[in-house]
Parts: sequence; structure tokens; C-alpha cells
Amino acid sequence: MITDESKILAIDFDGTIVDDAYPAIGKAKPFAFETLKMLQKDGHRLILWTYRYGRKLQEAVDFCKENGVEFYAVNKSYPEEAYDEKEASRKIHADLFVDDRNLQGFPGWGVVYQIISGNEEEPANNRPRKNSKKRFFRF
Repeated sequence: MITDESKILAIDFDGTIVDDAYPAIGKAKPFAFETLKMLQKDGHRLILWTYRYGRKLQEAVDFCKENGVEFYAVNKSYPEEAYDEKEASRKIHADLFVDDRNLQGFPGWGVVYQIISGNEEEPANNRPRKNSKKRFFRF
């Protein structure tokens, strides 16, 4: 069910849902499909946002469907969108992008679910370090 807390999530395929073996389809990442199904059950809309196109894109869509995940849209902001480069940007509308090429790499599906569901505190490597030295001035 879609709620006020529901998000639109753009999910990459190669290296994120499956191990990167492009143009082949790699092995499913641990907990990828279980997590995607949980996110859908929680009311989030999933968009498959991938470099793939044509036959290779259809193979990825079919692979996901065989594993129980059907996307709200594929390489589009919404299912009915007709992309025209003269009318709109290729960048899609999404609240969050889940991709293996994030700044610090792909954290794994458990962490992704915790962050999206709001059950995770700020990651430890992003917390400010406590300065063990005593200083006269504190800024």
C-alpha cells in the first residue's frame, strides 16, 4: 500500500541486484530479491534503472520477474512515460537511487533495507570522530 512514507526507489541491476557480469546476467546478490519484495510490501515503488536496453534489458526484467519482483517502471519515471530527449532529461524522478557505484560502494541489501525503512542510525564511518586530545579552544 502506498503511504505518505512511501518512496520511489531507482534500483540498478548489474552489480546491485546481481553480480556484475554484463552483458550476461550474474548471480543474484545475497538477499537482493528478498529485500526488494520487502520494500514493495512496505509500499515503496521500485523502478529498474539500468544501462541495459533492448534484448539485454528484457532479459534483466524477465530474470527479476522469475525471482518474484516486478517493477513499477523500467528505465522511466512512471510506466506511461514516453521519453523524448527534446522534451525531458533522461534523469528519472526518484527519492533514492540504489546502485553499486555509490561513493562508498554497495553496502549490501541488509543495510539498504535498514536505511530505507528508517531503522538504521548513521553509519559509523560517517560519524564525526571524537577527539581524544584536550584543547584549550573548542570550535
